[in-house]
Amino acid sequence: MNGWVPTTCMRCAVGCGHLQRGADLGYGVDSVRGNAQHPTNRGLACQRGVRETADPDAAFLTRPLVRRDGELVPTTWDVALGEVAERMREARETTPDAIGVLGSGQQTNEAAYALGKAARGAIGTRHYDANTTLCMASAVTAYYDAFGSDAPPCSYEDIPEAESHVVWGANPAVAHPVLFRWVTDSASEGDLIVVDPVETKSAEAADVHVQPEPGGDLTLARAVLAHVVNTGRLDAAFITDHTRRFDHLLESLPRVEAAAEAAGVTVDDVEVLAEALDAKTLLYWGMGVNQSTRGTATAGALIDLCLATGNLGEGSGPFSLTGQANSMGTRVCSSKGGWPGMRDFDDAEARAEVAETWDIPEERLPDDPGPGPVGIMDAVGDPIEVLWTVATNPVAGLPDADDAAEKLEDVFLVVQDAFHSETVEYADVVLPAATWGESEGTTTNMERAVSRVRAVTETPSGVRTDVDLIASVANSVEPGTFERHPEPEDLFEEMTALTEGTPADLSGLSYERLDAEGAVRWPAPDAETSVDYRYRREDGWAFETVDGKAWFSLGGTTEGGLPEPTTEEYPLTLTTGREADGYNTGVRSRGSETEVPTVRLNPADADDGDHVYVETRRGSAAAVVETDSAVPEGVAWLSIHHPATNRLTIPEVDPRSAEPNYKQCAARVVPRVEGTTDATTATVTEEAGD
Repeated sequence: MNGWVPTTCMRCAVGCGHLQRGADLGYGVDSVRGNAQHPTNRGLACQRGVRETADPDAAFLTRPLVRRDGELVPTTWDVALGEVAERMREARETTPDAIGVLGSGQQTNEAAYALGKAARGAIGTRHYDANTTLCMASAVTAYYDAFGSDAPPCSYEDIPEAESHVVWGANPAVAHPVLFRWVTDSASEGDLIVVDPVETKSAEAADVHVQPEPGGDLTLARAVLAHVVNTGRLDAAFITDHTRRFDHLLESLPRVEAAAEAAGVTVDDVEVLAEALDAKTLLYWGMGVNQSTRGTATAGALIDLCLATGNLGEGSGPFSLTGQANSMGTRVCSSKGGWPGMRDFDDAEARAEVAETWDIPEERLPDDPGPGPVGIMDAVGDPIEVLWTVATNPVAGLPDADDAAEKLEDVFLVVQDAFHSETVEYADVVLPAATWGESEGTTTNMERAVSRVRAVTETPSGVRTDVDLIASVANSVEPGTFERHPEPEDLFEEMTALTEGTPADLSGLSYERLDAEGAVRWPAPDAETSVDYRYRREDGWAFETVDGKAWFSLGGTTEGGLPEPTTEEYPLTLTTGREADGYNTGVRSRGSETEVPTVRLNPADADDGDHVYVETRRGSAAAVVETDSAVPEGVAWLSIHHPATNRLTIPEVDPRSAEPNYKQCAARVVPRVEGTTDATTATVTEEAGD
């Protein structure tokens, strides 16, 4: 029997330590359990992480594929990589921006770093991003605005110290069950308040559930701050000594009563939230806040609440909840929005150091970080001629997904993934990649803790690791970018050296240290340091802003309403959310067969079991109704994990973060023939009101 090998779960961003054991015969992971020695989870582990590591319900890719006469057929690695090299070199001769690259928060730090080096250094394209922008970009932008640097200031160590917990636009009971266990344990001695239009599993466990209208979060947050001001709950000393711009923000605050009404709540609800902030409070938020055209402004407003009430310090603070396992590592390492260590893209010193480390001319580095995933898809065809996707599924994951799929028919598409996804169906070349249990490296969880990811099984001959594939593609475009078969540890050392002296300093980390300590939070500027609470300096504060103070937001705007309000023709607000057993776009958790999605509706809006089409101005998806009083009247709820959902969502994005507005658009349901089970797109006709 093979021995137990310690690793980190890559299911979500909690970052639980696992022990895994490989199969005695052949390939694969035989057994998985929580690791009692890991400092993050101390043996706790959710069953979905265990199950999806050991036995994912997915169709594995096991051979490289190329398209011939309209069909994907097996081929050799030489043929597959040769075609990729030829098409990329041809496109790059026109302009580096003719090649687009989309990465993922499901890669290791080393693979994310290598992909950034390939995209920015070998190719030189501005058309590079990762699907982390689709979930965390608004929180990232708000953190930069407030603190001059990305990532929460607090850590898991603060959860048991908090006296109250406010969960806003997130459902950690489903998305992060181990973390939610810590929250509910702490809240047994305090308060748990959940803010969400839908009565989620998290809301069921809360002491109070505040239900704003979909899209009402910014208005509600500003109402709470106005009420804090009116009722004398400000921490004046903290504001004076450690912040700036509060007076400017004061001028823009609304009348409490009017704002509460506009948000769809009562003044009593506003008081409940203000009272919670009187205590040491952790304020968590998730995709319900970020995935909005107001995402950055709303995340900023939540940070404002913490700053105004002095909720910064041990046991308190703003804590964004990350979905994908290594979204944080992608932000730190991958060169998608800033250079390694979270240095600004236009930082001349950083650009020079990156070019020197990568041994490339500095002028090859693009001048800006690019337009984000939605903008990259808009650029397909002009100028993008080749698109390379790595561990991501844009055909199902991007808003207005049918439009994205149509664009992919007109580009040379290279798909690198472990599983057969909807995007594979549009590929010209498929590069099968290793998955959890088959790859070496590191990952970074949502509290900034870096820990090891280890292989426990060999890979089949038709599968290669992400790092190996990225190096092969990059070297074919620009020879010598990587060693022929780079070792993850060598990439880690190169990457961490580039972060020395930066806000996200990893230079004190090594595989040896991580093996010994289990997990280390950055900043880690030397071999001993691991920072629990960021910006703390003895009894004071030192933020990464130009003046060392935390900055209040400029308030944002609540005018103009939602990007697509309801109408007579489309009277429902469609929103999206997570399911307990769903993994991202479902490629790892739903198997090869996809039934029609379930649309949850209030009993006042439909009958249970109805066979319907859910329609928006972009398309239609067959669905079966599940009536649920947890969903308010006038709201339709679909799972983010189903590939049909994003046929319906709107591609409007936050103007600052480029994160899409997945959480609200106008919809309707219409009957379909009972028993119909196809999930094909139906055209919304002009006669139907489009």
